[in-house]
Amino acid sequence: MEIFHISAECYPVAKVGGLADVVGALPKYQKAAGHNVRVVIPGYDTKFRNENDFECVHWGTVKLGNFNFPFSVLKETTDKLGYELYLIEINELFNRPNVYGYEDDIERFLSFQIAALDWIIARSKVPDVINCHDHHTGLIPFLLQFAYKYEDLKDVKTVLTIHNGLYQGWFGFDKLYYLPEFDLKHVGFLEWNNSINSLAVGVKCANAVTTVSPSYLNEINYAANGLEDLFKSVSNKSKGILNGIDTEIWNPFKDQMIAFNYSSETFELGKQKNKEKLCEQFELDPSKPLFSFIGRLFEEKGGDLLPQAAALALSENFENINILILGSGNAVIEDQLQQLRNDYTGNYNVFIGYNEDLAHLIYAGSDFILMPSRVEPCGLNQMYALRYGTVPIVRRTGGLRDTVIDFGDDGNGICHDQASVGDICYSINRAIGLFADKESFNKIILRGMTTDHSWEKVCEEYIKIYNLINSAK
Repeated sequence: MEIFHISAECYPVAKVGGLADVVGALPKYQKAAGHNVRVVIPGYDTKFRNENDFECVHWGTVKLGNFNFPFSVLKETTDKLGYELYLIEINELFNRPNVYGYEDDIERFLSFQIAALDWIIARSKVPDVINCHDHHTGLIPFLLQFAYKYEDLKDVKTVLTIHNGLYQGWFGFDKLYYLPEFDLKHVGFLEWNNSINSLAVGVKCANAVTTVSPSYLNEINYAANGLEDLFKSVSNKSKGILNGIDTEIWNPFKDQMIAFNYSSETFELGKQKNKEKLCEQFELDPSKPLFSFIGRLFEEKGGDLLPQAAALALSENFENINILILGSGNAVIEDQLQQLRNDYTGNYNVFIGYNEDLAHLIYAGSDFILMPSRVEPCGLNQMYALRYGTVPIVRRTGGLRDTVIDFGDDGNGICHDQASVGDICYSINRAIGLFADKESFNKIILRGMTTDHSWEKVCEEYIKIYNLINSAK
């Protein structure tokens, strides 16, 4: 089976969040299972792009209304990621350091989708499946079905995987002329709430819709930023598939980014060595339980709760805990977290930004990972934490609900129900007590480290869906 994954992100080429990790890993396991897999993303100005070799396999011009953008399709020459990687290079739109955040993002990702399809139709072979990821590629199922220029691709089956349904790619009908020509009787597929909603278009037109956890599929029927009724109406073609993690990259026994390698048999010594290294770097006490947070500092992730929760937990347990934050996002939250350094020197520190090596060391050296998310479609951090023997403290939502069970129920973590300062601090207090009971604590660590969150079984679920939609008439 020939499978295309089309996405705005792919680790390690361009990463903002979990979307990149999924698109970077799932295709590798599908390729290992015997399928021809190709990943297509925009050609951003990234370190990976500049440090690796690419060859041009196609070129053309994207027509976006009255605008014309020359584009090239570049193939990474060595398939070093375990599959064929292609970059759609549109220098005028994507030769920039960031993935998102520009005023012309609508034009950027519309051009990307059109260029990708222009190249695919120019090839001699029609793919079996195109797996689209999030709203940045949500128009592809519509264009395949209804745009005149893609008539020869109309039978290609499509899957839309939703990594975060809050972001939907809205734009006005004043930009309808950007799209390749189609019969206007089909314009209703584009409309949702008086605008063109890219995610809604994909949900309507894709042959199958997947979410990145079963619980998230249930949640978007009731909280989907205005698309609740739409998701309910397509339940017959929707499935929640819990993400996996790349156990080759995320492996404390082989990880070159951590200070000391360890396994489920040697985690006590290994985690202590990494904790000592981490605490030395951030002037913390390695004898105390270390609570960490890794992620974007936005309300969606509960980032706005962290300053008050950290201050309260530290003031109540100053002699008993350390807290370390790695993240960036809302400038107000960043400033509040930085100010806490002045009051809790020696027990608290923060790194504003993101550093992949540091993230690995934090997973290896921390005792607990805080994830007080309001929305978490799947969440990968808790799976990384479990793999590295770090106990996740999570709010029961989305994929967190599917992967973390409270230790009071013989589970692998600590859970609470509300995204609130009180619930976070209550869970921290429970964790302090658990940390003091080394036998119970180690049992929970071992339970987490031996949980299987590999991609192999996830890969099988996707292939089943591809086969199902291809067998349907």
